[in-house]
Amino acid sequence: MINDPVLINDWLPVAVVKQLEEINLIAVRLLGEDLVLWRVDGQTLAWQDLCIHRGTRLSLGQVVEGDKLECPYHGWTYNTVGKCVSIPAHPEQTPPRKAVVKTYQAQEKYGLVWVSLADPEHEISPFPEWDDASYRKIFCGPYQVKAAGPRVIENFLDVGHFPFVHEGILGVRDRPVIEEYDSQIGPEGVISKGVRVYQPDPYGTGRGDSVTYTYRAHRPLTASLTKESDGPRFSIYLTITPHETVESTAWVWMAQNYGYDIPEQELVAYQDEIFGQDLPILQSQRPELLPLDLQAELHLRSDRTAIAYRRWLNELGLTFGTS
Repeated sequence: MINDPVLINDWLPVAVVKQLEEINLIAVRLLGEDLVLWRVDGQTLAWQDLCIHRGTRLSLGQVVEGDKLECPYHGWTYNTVGKCVSIPAHPEQTPPRKAVVKTYQAQEKYGLVWVSLADPEHEISPFPEWDDASYRKIFCGPYQVKAAGPRVIENFLDVGHFPFVHEGILGVRDRPVIEEYDSQIGPEGVISKGVRVYQPDPYGTGRGDSVTYTYRAHRPLTASLTKESDGPRFSIYLTITPHETVESTAWVWMAQNYGYDIPEQELVAYQDEIFGQDLPILQSQRPELLPLDLQAELHLRSDRTAIAYRRWLNELGLTFGTS
């Protein structure tokens, strides 16, 4: 396990609830730890993917009797608290007291399975639009990224790249100026308000206009943006699974209170295109680990959110994916 003092005590996403409902046995990797996920009576269980007998992956086994997990190697069977209750080769023998699988806390929220590898110190980051019936929610991804999680989050918080990486969609290169905005670090993370950028067609009218965003870094690997408007409103909630130091999965929810007539596949394809443009940039960045020393890279006023994010991570004591 990658023993980061912040992330092991955080809630991190690992899978889609719907997928687990269909398969009921999924292998995932989180911070260098192999986990097996399974469900009993609507509750998700997250265990170390390791049979205590001969170290076989339990994710290769099967759920038996509706509430037990059977190892594929010798059939050792575990109950919902991880205790071995059956050894087929010796049915008369009471399983050893040490025959217990290591278990972790898990919960379902926003259609995702979240796991904490230690003792979570915070709730899962808020996504206010989730419970607002006026918003249409569209799930996008997952996106596999060979980059450190903090690099992915910082890219999401950056608007200065819009006119170049997302030219013609989120920005235009002849209008690259980022106006002054405010960025603060508080008890709920980083928040940047009044982030304005010119976009070629922000409202689907065919006319360009400057758009104002509010960006938030709720937790080190969870962030959101809200496009402020008196009419149509749009939000994105991004959260990252850190598999290894430079291997991540990005999960994205889009929420909007308009465009209910637009087919979902079109909206997903839009986000796929945006993330696809970011991908080669993210995977090319060097150093791979995000520098928390503000002297290590150059910064401008338009980088205020990134500067605040790096300072905040430093204050938290995050070591994963940073240098």
